This record gives sequence, structure tokens and C-alpha cells, in this order.
Amino acid sequence: MKTLRLWAVTILVLGLVGGGLYLWWRLDLRWRPHEITKHQDEIGKILESSGWVSPGLTGPKLYVLAYRDCADCTRFEDSQFPDLQKAGVDTRVIAVARADVNGAPKSTAPERATVAELWVNRNWGLFQRWMAAPEDSWTAQGLPHADGDVARSAVVEVGRMSVERLTPLLKDNGIRLAYPVLIWWTKDGRMRGCACERAETYPYVRKDLTAR
Repeated sequence: MKTLRLWAVTILVLGLVGGGLYLWWRLDLRWRPHEITKHQDEIGKILESSGWVSPGLTGPKLYVLAYRDCADCTRFEDSQFPDLQKAGVDTRVIAVARADVNGAPKSTAPERATVAELWVNRNWGLFQRWMAAPEDSWTAQGLPHADGDVARSAVVEVGRMSVERLTPLLKDNGIRLAYPVLIWWTKDGRMRGCACERAETYPYVRKDLTAR
């Protein structure tokens, strides 16, 4: 009888501990960003040399890899950019036009034209107008076409190649490629990142970047 009671108590304790650990993972650990300790220089160079656009603030740098009709990207930008920018964070958006998959296009001609223009001329105002317009109404009016323009088509491809280069480097740091990908540096100089599709990740980003 004593042995059975001991086993019962042991199983109960293990169950409570296991349940507590699961809740900790479910509610906290799974949403935390990853420390980027491998390939830091290479990742940093890819980010810095990309055609990012930003409001030009002088605070911490936050790189956001996104594409136009990414709902998770838009939600992050709409809900988090105002407070981040108010705290001085330089929100550097790297817009890409995703590559075709099995011959099926994952981007539109206006999107490719706009991405090329953003990479070439770094116009934050253009990015804001693009994001404010309904996606199906955006015609990239007044912008040079990327399709059929060798130079601008090459710019679009550079963006896609940057994603291809980043994918295995981030994977080595436990970050899968999913949009939006966020990469930043903490106050003490640590490089961090996440595929921040879910709103549960947002508080960790704000905390690291000292936003309200």
C-alpha cells in the first residue's frame, strides 16, 4: 500500500511539473525571439545592403522582411510601428516580391514595379502610400515597370536572392522563414530575431527595443 501511495504521489508530482512546463512553453517560451549567434556578420551584411526603406529615425534598428499582401506583416506594421517609431526605433522594411512557385506567380506586376522602386530610391513615403491603398487597386501608376526592364527586374531578383540566402542562415539560429521576419539588436548588442506571425511575439519585440 505504501508503495502504491508513493507511486501515486510521484505520478501526481510529475504530472504537475509536466503540466507546468507545458503551460510555460505554451504561454511564454514558444513566443520568445531567438538569439542569433551564428552567421551574424553575413546576416547583417545582407540586411544592410538590401533596399530597405525607413522613416530615418536614429534609435535602434529593426529590420522587417515582408511582402505586400502578407496579412501578418500588415497587422504587425499597423499595430506596432506607431509605438516603435514613437520610441525612436528605425523600422527598416525590406519589401520583396516573392518568386514564382511551380510556374505560378506569387506577385503581381504592380508589386514588382513598386518593390524595384523602393529598392532603387528608398522612398518611405511611397511605401506608406502603397500600404495605405487596397492591394487590388494599386497600379503603381507613375512608376517604371520592372517587367521587361533588365535593370529593374534584376533588382527584384536581388530581393529574392536575399531571402534565399537568409533562409538557411536563420534556420541555423532556430528561425524558420515565415513572414514577417524581424531582426534587431538589443540594448546590450545581442542580435535577435523571430518569424513574428503571431501577436503573442509582439511584447518581446517591444521589450527588447524599449518601446512602450
